[in-house]
Amino acid sequence: MTGVPASAAGGSPSAKGAAGAPGASGAPGGAKPARGGKLGAAAVNQASLWNIANILTMIRLVLVPGFVALMLADGGYDPAMRAWAWAAFAVAMITDIFDGHLARTYNLVTDFGKIADPIADKAIMGAALICLSYLGDLPWWVTGVILGRELGITLLRFLVIRYGVIPASRGGKMKTLAQGTAVGMYILALTGWLATLRFWVMAVAVVLTVVTGLDYVRQAIVLRRRGIAERQAAAEEAER
Repeated sequence: MTGVPASAAGGSPSAKGAAGAPGASGAPGGAKPARGGKLGAAAVNQASLWNIANILTMIRLVLVPGFVALMLADGGYDPAMRAWAWAAFAVAMITDIFDGHLARTYNLVTDFGKIADPIADKAIMGAALICLSYLGDLPWWVTGVILGRELGITLLRFLVIRYGVIPASRGGKMKTLAQGTAVGMYILALTGWLATLRFWVMAVAVVLTVVTGLDYVRQAIVLRRRGIAERQAAAEEAER
């Protein structure tokens, strides 16, 4: 950054005199960081929370109550309201794709994003599944399987985070696509052959949900065993 204010850089006469005193090098590496500089850096860090990736995540969180209101409007069977609810769900799914991509591509990853992004993902999907089951469009056991898997894998990731990170697999991405497509088709309250098609799309989503969930459990067990073995090896090496 250029054009730093004199007050932020310790630009008072006394500060300038101190800079020229013995032991206070004029080189950037030898000068002590001024208090104003630290405050400026803190302000930049605070402002970095308001990047495009986090804004998209916040939009997804705000869409959740609006989506629920649209789904349950007029008893939940107004085609127009269901169409608007589908639009809100589609926007949430699209922002889910872009916020993660933007955060990784442009180095916009923040602690807020790490916490809020998975919460927003689970919130919109959970709201859609619960509303559909409440309205009788989707069996409760399907909602239970999908939400149980999502919450369980999230908890599992936190439990093994000390040993490493479980990467997102191709199967997991296919599962997300299948879930989003199937739930979107149910939100639209389709009839005829499209209703039959959505049933099979949801069946594929449930199968992928279970299979990928079991695979994540396997990966977590392997990761934990490997982490424990590496720690034991490091401890034994330190004792020698």
